[in-house]
Amino acid sequence: MGMSVTISAAAEQDAEQIFRLQYLCFQSEAALYGNYRIDPLVESLDSIRHELAADCVFVARLGDEVVGSVRGRVTEGGAAFISKLCVHPRLQGHGIGARLLRAAEAALAAERGATRFRLHTGHRSEGNLRLYRRVGYQVVGTSQGADGVPMIILEKPEGSYAATA
Repeated sequence: MGMSVTISAAAEQDAEQIFRLQYLCFQSEAALYGNYRIDPLVESLDSIRHELAADCVFVARLGDEVVGSVRGRVTEGGAAFISKLCVHPRLQGHGIGARLLRAAEAALAAERGATRFRLHTGHRSEGNLRLYRRVGYQVVGTSQGADGVPMIILEKPEGSYAATA
Protein backbone atom coordinates (compact mmCIF):
# COMPACT_ATOMS: atom_id res chain seq x y z
CA MET A 1 0.00 0.00 0.00
CA GLY A 2 1.49 3.35 -1.09
CA MET A 3 1.42 6.57 0.83
CA SER A 4 -0.05 9.75 -0.54
CA VAL A 5 1.58 13.15 -0.48
CA THR A 6 -0.03 15.59 1.95
CA ILE A 7 0.23 19.38 1.94
CA SER A 8 0.35 21.26 5.24
CA ALA A 9 1.73 24.36 6.89
CA ALA A 10 5.41 23.94 7.70
CA ALA A 11 6.55 23.68 11.31
CA GLU A 12 9.74 24.96 12.90
CA GLN A 13 11.17 21.43 12.99
CA ASP A 14 10.89 21.24 9.15
CA ALA A 15 13.66 23.82 8.62
CA GLU A 16 16.51 21.36 8.12
CA GLN A 17 14.55 19.16 5.72
CA ILE A 18 13.49 22.23 3.71
CA PHE A 19 17.11 23.41 3.67
CA ARG A 20 18.38 20.07 2.31
CA LEU A 21 15.51 19.69 -0.16
CA GLN A 22 15.99 23.20 -1.52
CA TYR A 23 19.71 22.56 -2.04
CA LEU A 24 18.94 19.34 -3.92
CA CYS A 25 16.13 20.76 -6.04
CA PHE A 26 17.87 23.91 -7.20
CA GLN A 27 20.96 22.09 -8.50
CA SER A 28 19.27 21.67 -11.88
CA GLU A 29 18.47 25.39 -12.02
CA ALA A 30 22.08 26.24 -11.16
CA ALA A 31 23.30 23.91 -13.92
CA LEU A 32 20.88 25.49 -16.40
CA TYR A 33 22.50 28.89 -15.80
CA GLY A 34 26.04 27.74 -15.03
CA ASN A 35 25.73 29.62 -11.73
CA TYR A 36 25.98 27.75 -8.45
CA ARG A 37 25.61 30.97 -6.42
CA ILE A 38 21.88 31.36 -7.07
CA ASP A 39 19.93 32.48 -4.00
CA PRO A 40 18.34 29.11 -3.08
CA LEU A 41 21.79 27.46 -3.00
CA VAL A 42 23.43 30.06 -0.79
CA GLU A 43 20.55 30.68 1.61
CA SER A 44 21.41 29.83 5.20
CA LEU A 45 19.52 27.50 7.52
CA ASP A 46 18.98 30.50 9.85
CA SER A 47 17.33 32.40 7.00
CA ILE A 48 14.94 29.50 6.42
CA ARG A 49 14.16 29.39 10.15
CA HIS A 50 13.40 33.12 10.07
CA GLU A 51 11.05 32.68 7.10
CA LEU A 52 9.29 29.80 8.86
CA ALA A 53 8.58 32.12 11.78
CA ALA A 54 7.54 35.16 9.75
CA ASP A 55 6.15 33.98 6.42
CA CYS A 56 3.58 31.58 5.04
CA VAL A 57 5.42 28.29 4.39
CA PHE A 58 3.90 25.04 3.18
CA VAL A 59 5.43 21.62 2.75
CA ALA A 60 4.50 18.48 0.89
CA ARG A 61 5.10 15.32 2.91
CA LEU A 62 5.43 11.70 1.95
CA GLY A 63 5.18 10.09 5.35
CA ASP A 64 7.66 11.98 7.54
CA GLU A 65 9.79 13.16 4.61
CA VAL A 66 9.43 16.72 3.31
CA VAL A 67 9.33 16.30 -0.49
CA GLY A 68 8.24 19.80 -1.48
CA SER A 69 8.00 23.32 -0.14
CA VAL A 70 6.95 26.85 -1.02
CA ARG A 71 7.08 30.20 0.76
CA GLY A 72 5.05 33.36 0.49
CA ARG A 73 4.76 36.72 2.11
CA VAL A 74 2.49 39.69 1.58
CA THR A 75 4.26 42.81 0.38
CA GLU A 76 3.11 46.34 -0.40
CA GLY A 77 -0.41 46.96 -1.60
CA GLY A 78 -1.72 43.47 -0.93
CA ALA A 79 0.62 41.70 -3.33
CA ALA A 80 1.94 38.34 -2.19
CA PHE A 81 5.38 37.25 -3.30
CA ILE A 82 5.71 33.48 -3.68
CA SER A 83 9.19 31.99 -3.71
CA LYS A 84 11.39 28.93 -3.65
CA LEU A 85 8.82 26.44 -4.84
CA CYS A 86 10.55 23.09 -5.03
CA VAL A 87 9.59 19.42 -5.34
CA HIS A 88 11.95 16.49 -4.92
CA PRO A 89 13.22 15.47 -8.38
CA ARG A 90 11.83 11.93 -8.03
CA LEU A 91 8.31 13.31 -7.51
CA GLN A 92 8.22 16.12 -10.07
CA GLY A 93 5.49 15.99 -12.71
CA HIS A 94 2.77 14.67 -10.39
CA GLY A 95 0.99 17.95 -9.54
CA ILE A 96 2.69 18.51 -6.18
CA GLY A 97 4.05 21.92 -7.19
CA ALA A 98 0.58 23.08 -8.27
CA ARG A 99 -0.91 21.82 -4.99
CA LEU A 100 1.74 23.69 -2.99
CA LEU A 101 1.06 26.87 -4.96
CA ARG A 102 -2.70 26.59 -4.36
CA ALA A 103 -2.18 26.04 -0.62
CA ALA A 104 0.11 29.07 -0.34
CA GLU A 105 -2.18 31.27 -2.42
CA ALA A 106 -5.26 30.29 -0.40
CA ALA A 107 -3.55 30.97 2.93
CA LEU A 108 -2.02 34.25 1.77
CA ALA A 109 -5.43 35.47 0.58
CA ALA A 110 -7.49 34.22 3.54
CA GLU A 111 -5.07 34.87 6.39
CA ARG A 112 -3.00 37.79 5.15
CA GLY A 113 -5.28 39.65 2.73
CA ALA A 114 -3.36 39.09 -0.50
CA THR A 115 -5.16 40.46 -3.56
CA ARG A 116 -2.67 39.24 -6.17
CA PHE A 117 0.25 36.85 -6.39
CA ARG A 118 3.66 37.44 -7.89
CA LEU A 119 6.60 35.14 -8.46
CA HIS A 120 9.67 34.91 -10.65
CA THR A 121 11.73 32.28 -12.36
CA GLY A 122 14.82 32.19 -14.52
CA HIS A 123 14.28 32.98 -18.20
CA ARG A 124 15.48 29.50 -19.27
CA SER A 125 13.32 27.59 -16.78
CA GLU A 126 10.74 26.28 -19.26
CA GLY A 127 9.28 23.65 -16.90
CA ASN A 128 8.65 26.30 -14.25
CA LEU A 129 7.12 28.67 -16.79
CA ARG A 130 4.77 25.93 -18.07
CA LEU A 131 3.57 25.19 -14.52
CA TYR A 132 3.03 28.84 -13.66
CA ARG A 133 1.09 29.52 -16.87
CA ARG A 134 -0.99 26.37 -16.37
CA VAL A 135 -2.13 27.60 -12.92
CA GLY A 136 -3.04 31.06 -14.19
CA TYR A 137 0.08 33.22 -13.95
CA GLN A 138 0.91 35.66 -16.75
CA VAL A 139 4.20 37.33 -17.58
CA VAL A 140 4.23 40.95 -16.40
CA GLY A 141 7.90 41.84 -16.73
CA THR A 142 11.54 40.93 -16.40
CA SER A 143 14.31 41.69 -13.96
CA GLN A 144 17.85 40.70 -13.14
CA GLY A 145 18.38 38.57 -10.05
CA ALA A 146 21.01 39.63 -7.52
CA ASP A 147 22.93 36.56 -8.71
CA GLY A 148 22.94 37.88 -12.30
CA VAL A 149 20.31 35.49 -13.68
CA PRO A 150 17.73 37.15 -15.96
CA MET A 151 14.29 36.59 -14.39
CA ILE A 152 10.75 36.52 -15.75
CA ILE A 153 8.15 38.02 -13.40
CA LEU A 154 4.68 36.46 -13.41
CA GLU A 155 1.51 37.53 -11.65
CA LYS A 156 -2.15 36.63 -11.23
CA PRO A 157 -5.05 38.09 -9.27
CA GLU A 158 -6.36 36.40 -6.15
CA GLY A 159 -9.15 33.93 -6.90
CA SER A 160 -7.96 33.01 -10.39
CA TYR A 161 -7.24 29.32 -10.07
CA ALA A 162 -6.76 27.30 -13.20
CA ALA A 163 -9.14 24.36 -13.63
CA THR A 164 -6.33 21.87 -14.07
CA ALA A 165 -2.90 21.52 -12.53
